[in-house]
Amino acid sequence: MVVYKAYALLAWATFFWAGNSIAGKLAVGHASPMVVVTVRWAAVMVALYIFSRKQIAADWPAIRPRLGYLLLLGLLGFTGFSVALYYALVFTTAINSAILQGGMPLFIFCASFVLFGSRISLMQAAGFVISFIGVVAIAARGDFGNLAAFDINLGDALMLAAIISYGVYTAALRSKPSMHWTSLMFILCVGATLSSLPMLAFEMAQGATIVPDTQGWAAIIYIVIFPSLLGQVFYIRAVELIGSNRAGLFVNLLPIWGALLAVTLLGEEFHLYHAVALALILAGIGLAEYSGRKAAGAAQPAPASRA
Repeated sequence: MVVYKAYALLAWATFFWAGNSIAGKLAVGHASPMVVVTVRWAAVMVALYIFSRKQIAADWPAIRPRLGYLLLLGLLGFTGFSVALYYALVFTTAINSAILQGGMPLFIFCASFVLFGSRISLMQAAGFVISFIGVVAIAARGDFGNLAAFDINLGDALMLAAIISYGVYTAALRSKPSMHWTSLMFILCVGATLSSLPMLAFEMAQGATIVPDTQGWAAIIYIVIFPSLLGQVFYIRAVELIGSNRAGLFVNLLPIWGALLAVTLLGEEFHLYHAVALALILAGIGLAEYSGRKAAGAAQPAPASRA
């Protein structure tokens, strides 16, 4: 029963995260990207402080010496990713956005290799190449001749920037101080909120700000409650039940959920190159994860079962 509960939590978490791209697409023309980003992280920051201020205060001695580093991580992983994502959705489809996000685990792995010299096997390298071909297939819209002509959709390029930003952020988390997850998320949201304000001011100065209407607020409310809060809570609880290795595999559901939602809710077209790209990305991730788990299993004794 514990396993099935964890699986249900993970399915819902990835469903909520996939819905982020759908909500972001629905917000286009109804709320400008920087309004969405700023309200999102400010609202999550306030909610976390209200419900977890005692825990945050208890973790402050660990936060204070690394405050600048943690605020920078908030800029990189929360603001950087969100700004690129929501601007990308102005120019590209939610399907493209969701499938490209499916390649995120490989970019996290690549960032870990570049920043920290994490060991890489031949099979893991092959997995990265296979997944990257899938990413390129999306950017080229199924015609690799578009790459030679530099005919690449701006939104797809921004999505690539988004997943690179999140990959570097995730890899850099290994240097964070030890603290409760709510305290970490709170201080990251502080960094995200502070760093988004100058960008919001620039958007306003350009006359590009769109004050949310009913549809815009509905999209923002969904983004705050479901992917930002409930998605995190469900995922972390699932990790507690079955461990991070098994839970991490479920992240591969995100592009599948995203494609299904984009087709059913937005009426977007699912082309053959989408299917090929999705298969390549998931196959590459599967190969890399299998190789990594096999190497870890050979190097370490079997872990104790988790409750």
